[in-house]
Amino acid sequence: MDRQEAVLRELNLYPLWQRRGAPAPMAGNPEADVESTPPIEASIETAAAVAPPAAEASRVGGGEADTQQSVTGIAEPVLSADEGFNPSCASSPSLAAADSEPATIVTTGNGEQNREQRIAELGWPELKTMVRDCTACKLRAGCTQTVFGVGDEQADWLFVGEGPGADEDVQGEPFVGQAGKLLDNMLMSVKLKRGNNVYIANIVKCRPPGNRTPEADEIATCFPYLQRQIQLIRPKVIVALGKTAATALLGRDAALGSLRGTTHDYQGIPLIVTYHPAYLLRSPLEKAKAWEDLCRAMQVFNALP
Repeated sequence: MDRQEAVLRELNLYPLWQRRGAPAPMAGNPEADVESTPPIEASIETAAAVAPPAAEASRVGGGEADTQQSVTGIAEPVLSADEGFNPSCASSPSLAAADSEPATIVTTGNGEQNREQRIAELGWPELKTMVRDCTACKLRAGCTQTVFGVGDEQADWLFVGEGPGADEDVQGEPFVGQAGKLLDNMLMSVKLKRGNNVYIANIVKCRPPGNRTPEADEIATCFPYLQRQIQLIRPKVIVALGKTAATALLGRDAALGSLRGTTHDYQGIPLIVTYHPAYLLRSPLEKAKAWEDLCRAMQVFNALP
């Protein structure tokens, strides 16, 4: 199995179908990048065409390690060779205007404001130490360790999830379970790689009990850490993975479906919203939409000066 086929299988987008009457594909380099291969998007578009609408999950972030379903064990959708298709990311729907609504997390009290000011002045070493020793909310008492983030600290790309799951709590790194495996393959599909011009973090640094969604006060307490990480990284594009990450970064509550398909703004940085990989493991037919979101993010990145 070559690299292209392996990635397609992980994204549940294999096998590929050839349009009837089209010339046979030329043999190519098996190490060639999957994003440059036209049939990938063809299969995605046809998968999307036959996929029935899926009810949006009320919880799409966090707990990424608790799913036991293997990425490669999901049944493949039925595709038709006669369905229309887009040949590349460049043919995805045009970008909508950026949402300029400011991203804010409401906090109260002078003590909290002073804490936020202190965090906003920290460098990487001091910030990591403060997160490691943090007991500011009740989550710390129930987890093994904090999960700070991982990757290139000067990355152009920042991916933000909800919070650590069981595996992340043990290993101290975000997205190391099955959802992490899927995320790595999603990155690979658009020529990105964990740690190489990519940084991965979460809205909260401690695992919520039972992988539940973090509560509002927990997010408010932990969010200044992520804000400082963003200030230090200065990414060119942010991708919010799931509703919790999206609503925290955008500072307002909304259905995930209403946040997809447009380019938002986080303090001058383009922000794209997509599904959390853990949700995609439970709802594999939504992977076609996630691919559209990744294409949008890549288009935004390529259009930057």
